[in-house]
Amino acid sequence: MILAAGAARRFGAQKLLVPLDGRPLIQHVIDAANASCLENIVIVVGTNADHLVAQLDLGRTRVVHNPDAARGLASSLQSGLRSLDQSLHGALVLLGDMPGVTTALIDELVARGQKTRASAVTSVWRGRRSPPVVLHRSLWPAAFALDGDIGMRDVLAGRNDVAEVEVTPDLGALDDIDTPEDHRRLRVRDDTPVAFRRSDGRSSAP
Repeated sequence: MILAAGAARRFGAQKLLVPLDGRPLIQHVIDAANASCLENIVIVVGTNADHLVAQLDLGRTRVVHNPDAARGLASSLQSGLRSLDQSLHGALVLLGDMPGVTTALIDELVARGQKTRASAVTSVWRGRRSPPVVLHRSLWPAAFALDGDIGMRDVLAGRNDVAEVEVTPDLGALDDIDTPEDHRRLRVRDDTPVAFRRSDGRSSAP
């Protein structure tokens, strides 16, 4: 699931549509998910997100509206989980403001979960745990118990059955875009005349 119902107060505008490498910022995440091994993909948006959705190429991604988006991140996570087939073994959670996520990273997280049977598989970026994260269905009740603008970080911190995937350059980057300055820094980096990274994790010449 791609969580995209935030108010973007620190950015001051609809940050998910700001351009990056010729596409809306969130389109990078959608494209990476659509090209991955994921069976079902949903994007969780707020109730007044028609303009956002109209600007996107959703492919096989299904839209889920969160009527309680003002309550924060936890409510979007819960809306996404409710929308999924309850026979699934797990769900992978992506954030819409992390355009450096690649198909290669998504597939690696899923493969690690299948191999280890861990309750969760989390990305590690610059020494810290970060989304995307795979949540085994045994953890979904803990997600439904959350309230406010929080995710699963504290829940996972107290467990010893969490696997990790180190995000190396070949798997992408997990810079999140919270402010206009974050966006400017990422655009400057992307405009540098070096190889750029595609959503499938491979590099191409500019």
